[in-house]
Amino acid sequence: MDKFAFGMMRLPQLDENDPTKVDVEQVKQMVDAFIENGGKYFDTAYPYHNGVSENVLKEAVVDRYPREDFIVATKLPIFSVTKAEDMEKFFNEQLEKCGVDYFDYYLIHNVNEMTHHAVYDFDSFEFVRQKKREGKIKHMGFSFHDKPDALIEALEAFPDCDFVQLQINYLDWDNPSVESRRCYEIACEYNKPVIVMEPVKGGALANLPQQAEEIFKEYDNESENVSWALRFCNDLDNVFMILNGVSSIDQMKSSINIFKDIKPLNDEEHELILKACDVVNELTPIKCTECNYCIEHCPVNIPISKYFSIYNTNHINITQGGDPINASVSYLVIAESDEHGAANDCIECQACEKYCPQHLDIHELLKDVDKKLNNPMMKEFLST
Repeated sequence: MDKFAFGMMRLPQLDENDPTKVDVEQVKQMVDAFIENGGKYFDTAYPYHNGVSENVLKEAVVDRYPREDFIVATKLPIFSVTKAEDMEKFFNEQLEKCGVDYFDYYLIHNVNEMTHHAVYDFDSFEFVRQKKREGKIKHMGFSFHDKPDALIEALEAFPDCDFVQLQINYLDWDNPSVESRRCYEIACEYNKPVIVMEPVKGGALANLPQQAEEIFKEYDNESENVSWALRFCNDLDNVFMILNGVSSIDQMKSSINIFKDIKPLNDEEHELILKACDVVNELTPIKCTECNYCIEHCPVNIPISKYFSIYNTNHINITQGGDPINASVSYLVIAESDEHGAANDCIECQACEKYCPQHLDIHELLKDVDKKLNNPMMKEFLST
C-alpha cells in the first residue's frame, strides 16, 4: 500500500451527466477502506468534478480524520491564471476548499505548451517556492503533459522542485504522442522522484478489448486487468506514488487487494503486456482517457469523451462481428437531446484541443464520429 495514492478525479456520481453531483457517502466508504488499510495520499485538483473535488476531500477526509492521518496533494490551476495575482487568489481559495492550513504536495497543474506563457511569464515556479518558504507547502512539483524537450526545459527552470508527476502506463510507454518512457528517463536523469498519473489510462486498461484480456487470462485466469497496469508502474525505480482514480467502493477494495500483495513482473509477463498493447492499439482508434478537460471549453457543449467512448466501443464491436446499430442509438440519444451538441455541431475552433493531455485532433475525430455514428435512418426512427 506504500505507493497507492487515492486519485479524486473520477469519483462516483449520483448523476452520470453532472460531475458536481458526487456520491459523497460512497466516497466516505472508499476513504475509510483506504485509510484502514494504510493509505494516506489523496490527490485532487481545482477543476476536478467541475470544481467540487477539493470540497469533497474536505468533507470525506479532512473533516473526519486527524491531520496526521492523511496527505493532501492539489494543484495550481495554471491554465486559468491570466495575471500573476491570480495565483495567490487560487491558492488561498484551495486552502479554504480543502479545509487545511498547508498542502503536503502542491503542483503546478499541467505544464505544457498551452500553459507555457503563464508558467514562465508569471514565474509560477517562484510562487510555489515562496509558499514552501512560508510553510504552506511541504513538497513542490509539477504535473506534465508534453514532449521530452519541454520536460527538460521545466526541470532546468525549476531545479529545486521535489518531484514530477508524469503520465505513465504500459500503453503510453512507447507511444510517440506521449513518450512516457523518455519522460520517465529524463526525470531519473535529473534525480526527481516520480508520481505516476493515468496508470490505467482513464480506465482503458481496466476495460480491455476481449482479445487483449484473453492474452492475460490464458496466462493467469485469476488476474485482473487493472493489476497488470498497476504492476507495470510499480516495477519502475524512482516511482514513489501511483495515482489510482477509483470510482466505486468495489474498485477501491480491488485496488487495495492488488497493492497489498503486488508482485514484480517477470520477463514472460512483460512480453504479454507488449502483445496486449498491440491489440489495444489496433482496436482502440481514439486514445481518449475521458479526463474531460476539453468539455468545459467547448462553446457548443459537445460531450466529446462520451462520443469517443461510443466510437471506440463500436469499433471493437464491429471487429468482433457485432452490429453497429446499438452504437448509433447510443450516440443519437445524446446528440439529439437539447442538452448537448452533436458531433457535427463542432465549429472547429479547436479551443478544446489546447486542454487535451493526449494531444488529440478533436475537431477531426468528431468528423469521424459523425460519419460512423450519425445514422440518418436511425435518426428518423428515433424521432417518430
